[in-house]
Amino acid sequence: MFEEYKKQGFDGFKTIAELKRNDACIPMQIGVYLVLRGTLEAPKFLETGTGGHFKEQDPNVPLDELQRNWVEGADIVYIGKAGSQCGSATLRSRLRQLVSFGCGKNVGHWGGRYLWQLEDSNDLVVCWLPLIDEEPSDVETELITSFKRQHSGMRPFANLRD
Repeated sequence: MFEEYKKQGFDGFKTIAELKRNDACIPMQIGVYLVLRGTLEAPKFLETGTGGHFKEQDPNVPLDELQRNWVEGADIVYIGKAGSQCGSATLRSRLRQLVSFGCGKNVGHWGGRYLWQLEDSNDLVVCWLPLIDEEPSDVETELITSFKRQHSGMRPFANLRD
């Protein structure tokens, strides 16, 4: 499963549940990451997800909005970046924020908040690609652009902007 991403150099392939228990396997380097769903079956959406209320904003959206953003036939549900050549964030720190937000904590990972309204969010799989000479934001943009080419101009489900 997910052989295509392994061939591209992505590593990890840990479920959210596994990362909740132990995230020491995530590199302390800059990079990009994918959140994948292991099935192409239609998801079940929760009216109230597990995401935190960052800056007192409710992360939950109406079910019809989730349905409109769902991309049929796509296993990627979110593409993210971590850090920059001159920043201090790492894949580990950024993914720790993502998982903490999904556990209801008040942390700054508002991007990807739709993930936490998926009934099977604990089963989502996270993989990462550490970068050395490339800027994570540039690689993230390339990945989203490629996804959109393959999916009639739609972004990954939980990516709310290009």
